[in-house]
Amino acid sequence: MRAALVVAFMAAAFAAHAGTIRIATWHLELDRAGPGLLLRDIGRGDDPRLAAIAGVIGAVAPDVLVVQGVDYDLRLRALAALRDRIAEAGPHYPHIFARRPNSGWPTGLDMDGDGRRGGPGDAQGYGRFSGQGGLAILSRYPLDEAAALEFSAMLWRDLPGALLPRWPDGRAFPSEEAQAVQRLSSVAHWAVPVVLGSGPLVLLAFHATTPVFDGPEDRNGRRNADEIRFWQLYLDGAFGPAPAGRFAIIGDANLDPERGEGRRGAIRALLDDPRLRDPLPGRATVEWEATGPLRVSYILPSADLTVAGAGIYWPEEGAPGHAAAVTAGPHRLVWVDLALE
Repeated sequence: MRAALVVAFMAAAFAAHAGTIRIATWHLELDRAGPGLLLRDIGRGDDPRLAAIAGVIGAVAPDVLVVQGVDYDLRLRALAALRDRIAEAGPHYPHIFARRPNSGWPTGLDMDGDGRRGGPGDAQGYGRFSGQGGLAILSRYPLDEAAALEFSAMLWRDLPGALLPRWPDGRAFPSEEAQAVQRLSSVAHWAVPVVLGSGPLVLLAFHATTPVFDGPEDRNGRRNADEIRFWQLYLDGAFGPAPAGRFAIIGDANLDPERGEGRRGAIRALLDDPRLRDPLPGRATVEWEATGPLRVSYILPSADLTVAGAGIYWPEEGAPGHAAAVTAGPHRLVWVDLALE
């Protein structure tokens, strides 16, 4: 098995040198119930999910991998430990990037309207502690951290046309005080350039909130839609200069354009944007027992880029790699090969 993973890694590395780059995204769901626990569990080396995750990444061998559901710490120790665990299955990522997410960031206010303060729903983004379930990038190529843009601090109400929730009587939900500090990003929105010999490739990385688990005010559904809509406004120049080309929107939108809960018009509008390509239309990226297969993770390259290949790693039952993919979790690794000029 290990020999096969190494061969796959070498093949992908050769492809990158031959003129393509493989970018991928995967919601790992590795978040833990408290700070430091993910680092502890990686260090123990006995978690079958971690072994399966490393095996899947080794089989696909992306050059750049955007992951969700990885707990953040200031020195990126958990992310570095995960990177080293993945390296045991083949690919090594010398460049890692993460910044403090909004998940678990305390506000001191009642943000979810339940009349209490200090719960996971009262953080800027749902979380039991600051940094739970963060966003991160692992890369074979350098990442231009000095040029990286972070939009995670932008207030939700400052988004043009924000779909802010209301109580049935029209009052701001849950309060004017809460909306005055509520950020748009439940986890993060970043624009991070990957440094390539042919010029930068800008990753527009994000992880939107789930559009369910709220009440009639549809707080999560509205926020999810606006987190997705942010990217079109960004490309319109609403928040400063945006890349005209060589970029890819990449991450977990938590919204299927045809099935499941949520305001599906937001993701449909993004998929229909002529500035973007959709290499994997209609392909499911997760399967939960309660919902069945849904498409929630996306890689949408800019229209000027040539897609040389794309796929979702989910071997058929009985095929090599299927058991590892199932053990790794309900989400599936999504990858796209881009031709480099």
